[in-house]
Amino acid sequence: MDHHLLHELEHLLGHDGVLSRPEDLLLYEYDGSVEIARPQCVVFPAKTADVVRIVELSNRYKTPIVGRGAGTGLSGGALAREGGIVVSFARMNRILEIDIENHRAVVQPGVVNADLSLAVAHAGLHFAPDPSSQRACTIGGNVSENAGGPHTLAYGVTTNHVLGLEMVMPTGELVRIGGKAADAPGYDLCGLFVGSEGTLALVTEVTVRLTRLPEAVKTLLAVYDRVDDATETVVEITARGITPAACEMLDGWTLRAVEAWVHAGFPLDSAAVLLIEVDGLREAAEEHAAQIAEVCRLHGAREVRVACDEKERDLLWKGRKNAFGAVGRLSPTYYVQDGVIPRTKLPETLREIDRIGKENGFEIGNIFHAGDGNLHPIILFDARDSKQFQRAVSTAEEIIRFCIKMGGAITGEHGVGMEKDRLMPFLFSEADIALMKRVRDEFNPAGLLNPGKIFPTGKGCGEVRVRSQRNGAETDSTHEESSPA
Repeated sequence: MDHHLLHELEHLLGHDGVLSRPEDLLLYEYDGSVEIARPQCVVFPAKTADVVRIVELSNRYKTPIVGRGAGTGLSGGALAREGGIVVSFARMNRILEIDIENHRAVVQPGVVNADLSLAVAHAGLHFAPDPSSQRACTIGGNVSENAGGPHTLAYGVTTNHVLGLEMVMPTGELVRIGGKAADAPGYDLCGLFVGSEGTLALVTEVTVRLTRLPEAVKTLLAVYDRVDDATETVVEITARGITPAACEMLDGWTLRAVEAWVHAGFPLDSAAVLLIEVDGLREAAEEHAAQIAEVCRLHGAREVRVACDEKERDLLWKGRKNAFGAVGRLSPTYYVQDGVIPRTKLPETLREIDRIGKENGFEIGNIFHAGDGNLHPIILFDARDSKQFQRAVSTAEEIIRFCIKMGGAITGEHGVGMEKDRLMPFLFSEADIALMKRVRDEFNPAGLLNPGKIFPTGKGCGEVRVRSQRNGAETDSTHEESSPA
């Protein structure tokens, strides 16, 4: 990195606001994906004016710049694919305003998702989007990736709860769009920027909608001896026009991994469970819970439990939301996928995932948002074996391409990032991609903001450095893959 740029960054933020030593940068070459890309420095702005100045320096020195929240993303979106500056928003973590009367809050991007709900719980409110990583992920990262979560089946994803944004554009200009009003006139620019994966602007402030907590919640656990019975239940619930607040599925392998760690009460001898939640007015919640229990039994559920109190409900959700951590105890590495299919295609797709896993020699666990067809197959592998790594990447791609064949998409909530850019041509035409690039280039003309993301570059997971032990020393080996385009 240009030492003049580094000096100016240190002058702006202080020595404790800039990391540049190799040992300090190790943490920031990772996120929750299998990707690796090391920045040349990491900076920690404390206020919006700092971000403006950082972007101005990035432009002057023609250095790439990448925003980063908590690093929990699963597509490499917060990694510095082309080096340069990573802007960590860890110090911009204040809740600036809570407007109880109008159900609004204004927060900095580094506010942890769950902390906002905790801050307004006394008023009977919460921030509805609830990614599994909600105790760690930040609202700025949620905005960048348009994060979802189990309860977005009924409540919607992040974009449905963002009303306004303050942003620093790639040119250094500070702009505000939207606000506290429910429906701002003109183009829906918030809808454009939410989910743009950090390629259009750096978000420095977010105005969000708060949602009233429901009067009643019913949480059901349906236990099955056959995976197909569980998936057919989801199809039937959809056909009956019932929309639960959440509808999650864990297959037998995954629930056993979870139970060994969390002890959530999942039956170890079952092939699958559905974790279903309904909420709303007390009478409606009870009626919908009864209807869902009936559907579950009609489709072969051997048991349908209803959580008897908040403690039992919290334990069941602890099992669901800590599932990835549970799997991490059993495998050196795992690769979480994020395909989307129509709900009616669930039985066929899970059978195909099982076939693909066996054909390629991998154990694949399944835990996912069954209610909206957002799959998260977990491929267990050892990243120290470069051939196994390449086979895992190929297996993941085969699964996602099957999702497309079923009428689905390559991502539901994790984003494209640098993980799935090479798959974009399987979903979009050349004209589609060209139009999206024109939008990006209009806002990010120099291409310095989060370069190498979303659009095909001819690289992908194959460029990831796989760490291995050779002669007692750690080395990096790089694997190249060609783009399917």
